[in-house]
Amino acid sequence: MLVSKARRSVSAYGDRATSAHGSNKDVSAVPDLLEMVESRNYSGALALLQFKHQADMSDVKTLEWLGFCYFHNGDYNRALETYKKLEPLDEIYYIYQAACLYYLDSYREAEESALKGATCGIRNRLLFHVAYRLDNDMKLVEHHSNIGNSDEDQLSLASMHFAQIHYEEATEIYKQLLLENKDWMALNVYLALCYYNLDQYDVSLDVLSGYLQYYPESAIATNLKACNTFQLFNGKAAELVLTTPEETAKNSLEQGLFKHNLVVFRNGEGALQVLPSLLDVLHEARLNLVIYYIKIGDTELAYQTVKMHEPHMPQEYVVKAVTCASLGQDTDHVELLSMARQYFHLIGTSPTECDTILGRQCMASYYILQKQFKDALIYLQSIKSFCENQDEFNWNSGIVKASIGDFREAEENLLFIQNTKYLENYYYVAWLLYCLIMNGKANIAWEHFLRLEASDETFSFLQLIANECYKTCQYLYAAKAFDAIEEMDESMDCWEGKRGACLGVLQKVISGEEPCESIKQVFALLENTNNPEMNGQIERVNQVDYAVALVKVELGLHLSKDVQDKLDLEAIDLATELNEILVVCKWNLYATQDRAEKFVNEYHRDYKVGDLVFVRVIFLSSEQQNTLVPL
Repeated sequence: MLVSKARRSVSAYGDRATSAHGSNKDVSAVPDLLEMVESRNYSGALALLQFKHQADMSDVKTLEWLGFCYFHNGDYNRALETYKKLEPLDEIYYIYQAACLYYLDSYREAEESALKGATCGIRNRLLFHVAYRLDNDMKLVEHHSNIGNSDEDQLSLASMHFAQIHYEEATEIYKQLLLENKDWMALNVYLALCYYNLDQYDVSLDVLSGYLQYYPESAIATNLKACNTFQLFNGKAAELVLTTPEETAKNSLEQGLFKHNLVVFRNGEGALQVLPSLLDVLHEARLNLVIYYIKIGDTELAYQTVKMHEPHMPQEYVVKAVTCASLGQDTDHVELLSMARQYFHLIGTSPTECDTILGRQCMASYYILQKQFKDALIYLQSIKSFCENQDEFNWNSGIVKASIGDFREAEENLLFIQNTKYLENYYYVAWLLYCLIMNGKANIAWEHFLRLEASDETFSFLQLIANECYKTCQYLYAAKAFDAIEEMDESMDCWEGKRGACLGVLQKVISGEEPCESIKQVFALLENTNNPEMNGQIERVNQVDYAVALVKVELGLHLSKDVQDKLDLEAIDLATELNEILVVCKWNLYATQDRAEKFVNEYHRDYKVGDLVFVRVIFLSSEQQNTLVPL
């Protein structure tokens, strides 16, 4: 889950709020205003100030407080308009306008406005963060050099470390400030947020508990506690931590944060009703909306949502990479796949992420897209103990292992997947069928296929089963699949494949690898054909009691070569007596060509059709068993 980094919702100096101008205002003319500001009830403060403003629209102090409350309530546009009205009075208001523009993501305009203001600490700190957002390393270094040891500068530096994902460095600064200013309770929230991003959720909860003892109704702290609970347990447990937003949230930003995270805790429920309205308020709303679109399979809409968004945080890069990869694979878009590889590689090799679970997942994804499956498997195996119960991990591991020929473990990974959406996915079914067949479990693959609902992909699955079972000498199920294909599409000529598979079954019956009962299934399949040449011959099969002939041939396989001629004659006599056919075979498949021709020409001339021989028995010497080649 992407936890929101709340903007100025908690004062660094605990609950003792000051104005944006650094000094407490004379509020004797506005009763109870300071009390509402200290309790962060900015909506109530705004109602009071607006009433006061209507009475005297030229009152500068009222305008200053309006700007301050709009800003802390997350209404940056109104705060900006208010400070523009005060602009002629003092250069400091240019800097306040720049702060509003910064939170509106208008970084160029924020820089221009800040440069109009007087040189001071807040101006340098603001330009410091603007330079980072604009990727201006030269100015970033310049403003960094002007950061001093004051509490405000150190807080700004800690915030920069946080933005650059240097959570350990930010943690050290917050700890030091907390040692020097133990009454600055809100620093516990910032510290807990760092631990949250370091995946130390239990530590984050411990740090938060001290703050929540003093301020149990803090919306930001409560939200962070819920996020930690979500990571440690599940969405239902996290939802119990959150109370009704109207009861605790003091402004629109906090209310939006509650609604946003409830969507996440509920696994996307209500995403389309909540997240679009928060796109300009919370960066994470855009990312989670993209994730929702990907989950429901709308990769095109996911891409359009994130297309113009320039990523800064690792999660943003990963979400954009996944979006590009998903749409790129759906549409075979080379450029999108290249972008996905670039983003995955960037995060996977970054110093801050390379040894994290996220970083290794990114490298695995990069190598999968590069089709370097052995390298991908190395990264997947390194995080197995953390992710082995995740469907996505088992999906990727299964496909990677199957791609390098480790079908046994691939089958295990694929069977671990529980998500119904994945289980119904075409690629999942195809890979599972393939692995089962490669592991010699064609019977299980066929049973799994029969349980599937009929769809446009059924024909593709049958082709896969037919071809792969034939290649792996699992002929009975290859024959069944060819037969099913023939039934689905009468224009398809599957006779050669089905005939070869049936011959393969008979070969295995003779060698003892298949039970005799399989012969009955073979004859049933041979009867069911669209080949006009075969219909007349196959009709005779049901009239024949072939058991005796088959037993004689099976016995013959275990006898020495010197009695083969005698057995051949007995078989011929038996075939003549029954005057029927047992199977279709090529001349040079189950007997040497000269023996087959002699048999046909002398005894069964009537059963010769083209290059096919219809014989009642199969005569096969032990030496020839190992030289058979499937059709």
